Amino acid sequence: MMMILLLILLLSFFHVTMIDYLYNNPTYYQLDAYTYESDDFRSMRLGNLIAESGPLDYDLLTSLMIEHNYDLTDVKDTACHTDRLLAVKPAEYRKLKQAYETVLGDLKFFPIPDNTNAASPPVTFENGWMDKRTYGGERGHEGCDIMGTERPRGYYPVVSMSDGIVEKVGWLEKGGWRIGIRAPGGAYLYYAHLYGYSRQWQEGDAVKAGELLGFMGDTGYSTVEGTTGNFEVHLHVGIYMKTDHEDEMSLNPYWVLKYLQKYRLKYSY
Repeated sequence: MMMILLLILLLSFFHVTMIDYLYNNPTYYQLDAYTYESDDFRSMRLGNLIAESGPLDYDLLTSLMIEHNYDLTDVKDTACHTDRLLAVKPAEYRKLKQAYETVLGDLKFFPIPDNTNAASPPVTFENGWMDKRTYGGERGHEGCDIMGTERPRGYYPVVSMSDGIVEKVGWLEKGGWRIGIRAPGGAYLYYAHLYGYSRQWQEGDAVKAGELLGFMGDTGYSTVEGTTGNFEVHLHVGIYMKTDHEDEMSLNPYWVLKYLQKYRLKYSY
């Protein structure tokens, strides 16, 4: 009996000592130093390692992000310490993992389908997160623009990245003709500057992933509905999620779109 009690005491001491070590080890301190509402999380720097992978392993993604200070841009291997990170702050770890699942878990398709007509030029996009915008007051660009190269407004189809429910639709001064869809997991997906809709969408309509929403355009930057031509033809993609302290928080869609590029529907247009 005494031997069993001694063994329990030794194991308890070892466990506490290990947790103290991990908690004070700078490699793992990022779990406390950052939260899923930080600018580091919002930047969503998944990196090519994740963007070019298959279906996501959210424990792996969460662990890698913590260990690499929320930036996988130059990371080339998946070495991480998930069990040890979970031992330090399990609640915070799981909350961060859930945040990644909320943003990425429902996404199935890149919003611009592949054109089976080889003569059509591809679309392009760059990381323009928080670039300066001045219309309606100086602000940061909370989205990613997919540019429709060498084709007019109304040419490129726009499909839904996820299943969901139409939450907002119609004209916005800055966004032009837009549609906002709430995915099942809670992310809000915003498609702006459309030239037209595929049908007369109403708030509350159900949408399937891959369903045609409308067509890429250049509408907006005006209080007059239907205004076009104030900028180049493109699709503005925005991603938002609810947090404990704000109604909605924007995230950088760039790396998310990089990840979705391998999931493109085939259209002829």
